[in-house]
Amino acid sequence: MADTDTDAPDIEELVGVEEPGFRHVLACVFGIQDHESRTYLVLLDNPGSTVAELAEDLDRDRSNVNRSLTTLLEKGLVDRERRLLDPGGYVYQYTATPLPEAKELMHRTLDTWVEQVHEAIDGFGGA
Repeated sequence: MADTDTDAPDIEELVGVEEPGFRHVLACVFGIQDHESRTYLVLLDNPGSTVAELAEDLDRDRSNVNRSLTTLLEKGLVDRERRLLDPGGYVYQYTATPLPEAKELMHRTLDTWVEQVHEAIDGFGGA
């Protein structure tokens, strides 16, 4: 399945949306793409997944899944652990940040953005 990468939705897109879905809110708040939000949600249900397992579950190329995981790691939405294999070598396993922690992170990120908007409003016109 080919990925159709589009720009990540802006947080401003949440304004005026009556009932945004969790995946959309996740994408907007963290500035990530929809496929990255989807990856996070699949990991919630499949903790300890490898890139190969996620690629199969998401029907995406492994390199694209790897890029999504890198972004999610940077945003604090995913943890990675290295597991040694019996015949030698290792594999990385990924686990989504638990939903309560992710929600708290979303609240903090959104609160920071709202504070910046309020400051911009207050600073407009030299007031």
